[in-house]
Amino acid sequence: MRTGLLAQKIGMTRVYTPEGTHVPVTLFKVDNCQVTAVRTEKKDGYNAVQLGVGNRKPKNVSKAQKGHFAKSKVLPKAKVVEFRVSADALLEPGATLCPTHFLVGQKVDVTGVTAGKGFAGGMKRHNFSGLEATHGVSISHRSHGSTGQRQDPGKVFKGKKMAGHMGTVRVTQQNLEVVLTDPEQNLIAIKGSVPTTKNGYVLIRDAAKLPQPADLPFPAALKAAPAAKEAKKEGTPKAEEAAAPAESAADNAPEAKE
Repeated sequence: MRTGLLAQKIGMTRVYTPEGTHVPVTLFKVDNCQVTAVRTEKKDGYNAVQLGVGNRKPKNVSKAQKGHFAKSKVLPKAKVVEFRVSADALLEPGATLCPTHFLVGQKVDVTGVTAGKGFAGGMKRHNFSGLEATHGVSISHRSHGSTGQRQDPGKVFKGKKMAGHMGTVRVTQQNLEVVLTDPEQNLIAIKGSVPTTKNGYVLIRDAAKLPQPADLPFPAALKAAPAAKEAKKEGTPKAEEAAAPAESAADNAPEAKE
């Protein structure tokens, strides 16, 4: 079981298929998603990877949090979550995940907090049909009707569907399709709408109820370190760079006298 990704919702847009059909998508930004801690079965009783995204000003972080992030050599994060993983999918602290962690066409589960809608009636909140338009019904057409019983039990049971606060609940939408991934701009586009507000954070995981592609990067798709990127770009192996100064020093050294 792999780790998921922690991403921030940018908003909705659409993309076009080669046939010209437009597909509504929700854009997410994977803002420097790094491993801030690792939980192991031996030490903590379970296997998990803690991820953090975004940045916070050090002055707004407590000393305990500063020490926690410094242990993994990462900057203070705006949002931190944990993903349960298998023992062979643990990552190194400080590793940075890439949007290509998910493949185009793959199905994923997205967890977020829905937008708050304030106090709502029974028709909007629970999809009640309301009362009739006539036959004795007066100025209460959108009410939810009776909520109790007779003298016995003489009360309203807990959990009864009634008017009340709507939204701001944690929900998971399953089997959504990944439409595109952009590692250069750290973007992921998922088909359809996703339950969270703009700039809200979501957890993106591999779909739990569907088989996954066989070529998924395991344990994760990681970004290369800056030094490795430069060495690859120049075409000079890091070992050769280290060996070159050593050779020149050996050539310039004076010969030992017998």
